[in-house]
Amino acid sequence: MRTAFATLALAVAFSFPALAADQVEKAPPAGAYKKVSTLVKLPDFLPGLGQLYVDPATLPAGPFLAYDRDGRLVSTVYMLPIEDLSDKDKRFDDLAAPGGKVDHVDVYFNAGHPGVEKPHAHIVLWHVSKADETRVAGK
Repeated sequence: MRTAFATLALAVAFSFPALAADQVEKAPPAGAYKKVSTLVKLPDFLPGLGQLYVDPATLPAGPFLAYDRDGRLVSTVYMLPIEDLSDKDKRFDDLAAPGGKVDHVDVYFNAGHPGVEKPHAHIVLWHVSKADETRVAGK
């Protein structure tokens, strides 16, 4: 009986990451995520990032989920304020990748924009290959 219960518990535990990825794989994502363009004055599609969704309770850092024009998840983006990164007492631990497997990561500075006005770093966890980043290229 214990072995069956332990096996069931492990099966349930290991199914949650896959379930979470399924819930965000296509736009709109499940849960408290809202389209960023409905929260602040930004276009629906941002060249280089795509269409963004965020749980407003997680602002300003995110995670923001980024989708291509067909509503397929391409990346998870964190927007970490520079002032927080330079604070020795501030930490960003256990940053999740709701979309699952990360192919590669980009980090770059942004001077600020509606929704995250202060200078910040974009941490982009790409769920697609470098070649597939073109799915969010400008047009």
